[in-house]
Amino acid sequence: MFRVKFLEQPQNVAGLLVAVSLLGMSLLFLSNLLTSDDDSSVKDPLFRYANASLVMQDGDPYIRTLMRMISASESNDRQPYSLIYGGGRAKDLNKHPNTCAAIKAGPNKGNCSTAAGRYQMLNTTWAEKARRYHAEEKGWPWDRYYSFAPLQQDRVVYNWLNDQKAWNMDLAGELRQGHVEVVRKRLSRTWTSLGYGIENNAVTPQLASIYDKILKEELAKNSK
Repeated sequence: MFRVKFLEQPQNVAGLLVAVSLLGMSLLFLSNLLTSDDDSSVKDPLFRYANASLVMQDGDPYIRTLMRMISASESNDRQPYSLIYGGGRAKDLNKHPNTCAAIKAGPNKGNCSTAAGRYQMLNTTWAEKARRYHAEEKGWPWDRYYSFAPLQQDRVVYNWLNDQKAWNMDLAGELRQGHVEVVRKRLSRTWTSLGYGIENNAVTPQLASIYDKILKEELAKNSK
């Protein structure tokens, strides 16, 4: 009996190795399917000018205008969706780059920031908001992450700004009444360059006129 089992063992081991190999190949194939993104929205568009329209095509024109105003102060760039704090670029947009760049000026000098994308969201902020506002999930159940594609960035921030409970305010309603400064002040703790925060920049003084210009564009687009 012992001898028979000994002779059969190599065959069993060989079969097991083949099965494991096939399983590994299948898992790799499925992983590639889950993590690949053929949607053109994953590509970082190069706009003709900074603060161009959103990749997202729909939505309330007032919230869209607000989003573009935020990006004007936070990522005034022709390729805002891949922009990393400090001027670097994300190599891909499958997920948040989570690159901690040194802060060289201002009240947080000496620290580093993981801010990235059109809305300069920190890695931890993106993980939280992407989960709450339904960005596309990727990866395996034990290693989940959220797509950082341009469309996903727009969708998450749009849903966040529309969440009245998140801000204790109806931002769209305030904007329709012309209360732009009230909204800027409410958002300034999140986006510190909006005029009431701790890190104003060269664009901050122009935000009122930028908002008015963008709103005309968005309302004209919405009326078609």
